[in-house]
Amino acid sequence: MSFDRKLDQVLGRFKEIENLMSAGDLATEEFTKLSKEYSELTPLTASIREYKNMQQEYKDLAEMLKDEALDKEMKSMAESDWYDLKEKLPIFEHNIKMMLIPKDEADEKNAILEIRAGTGGDEAALFAADLYSMYKNYSANNNWRFELMELSENDLGGIKQAVVKITGANVFARLKFESGAHRVQRVPETETQGRVHTSAATVAVLPEAEEVDIDINPNDLRIDVYRASGAGGQHVNKTESAVRITHIPTGVVVQQQDSKSQHTNKEKAMTILRSRLYEQQRQSLADERSASRRELVGSGDRSERIRTYNFPQSRVTDHRINLTLYKLDQVISGECLDEIVDALTAEDNAKKMTDISW
Repeated sequence: MSFDRKLDQVLGRFKEIENLMSAGDLATEEFTKLSKEYSELTPLTASIREYKNMQQEYKDLAEMLKDEALDKEMKSMAESDWYDLKEKLPIFEHNIKMMLIPKDEADEKNAILEIRAGTGGDEAALFAADLYSMYKNYSANNNWRFELMELSENDLGGIKQAVVKITGANVFARLKFESGAHRVQRVPETETQGRVHTSAATVAVLPEAEEVDIDINPNDLRIDVYRASGAGGQHVNKTESAVRITHIPTGVVVQQQDSKSQHTNKEKAMTILRSRLYEQQRQSLADERSASRRELVGSGDRSERIRTYNFPQSRVTDHRINLTLYKLDQVISGECLDEIVDALTAEDNAKKMTDISW
């Protein structure tokens, strides 16, 4: 489909929605659905109409400049306006194409963030704690709610595993490219020879799935309850409050024991389970659309090393887009993480645009 034909299609759909909504005989559910689509198309429609007006003005000025009877002053003004539009039209076209890129329906969702220490023992766990702190600060900077759901630490204050629910505007859209293996190069505090060690942690960012997003058959679940483990003494739960849920068809297992309430632990476990299954479903659909989709930014391939944090050089390198920033402290504090997120988002949009035939 040509670009101009696509624009006409959008304008036609917008007009169709206007007519349907003004008819006044729609069911509440259908009216709500159309209202949302109307709201989403409104800014795009305004840009298309402005673009088409500019195109017509550009053609009119071109015709005017062909008129040999045009006086010198009018011709100079027309030429100035013509060159001005010549520069603006490609910019408008690019912006509209960006608006036409299909939206990921999960972008507006909250996220489940999972951080796990990888290779590197205690140093890997300390690095996982650094990543946890980075995302916590980044969430605060974006006025997101950062809710810890599960935490397993080592004796040095490192994190073996953490699961967090992050709530706010466009959380998944901003964090989805963080999924993958993060590598750190630095001298551990326990290193007496001053040697640089390499450790890793893995990050998984899942869109929080609501019950309407994915249908889970209760018969597909095996739910086990048991006593929560702890360090002993008052930390040992004397009731069976810990919950383990197994989704039998996929083998996905989720455990929760942070709360003393079995009901609360079950709710948290179901939230995580739904999100993991929803992400599996999304990834499966993406793989079906394109076999090369796994290679795209944000594919969620957990085995792929996506970023290196080199402390001796104060360097952060994102290997997917060959972006290097010499501001490690500002990135690891969450202050400059946006620079990487913005670059990844722009790259992803550029790749999506090449997949569209105008």
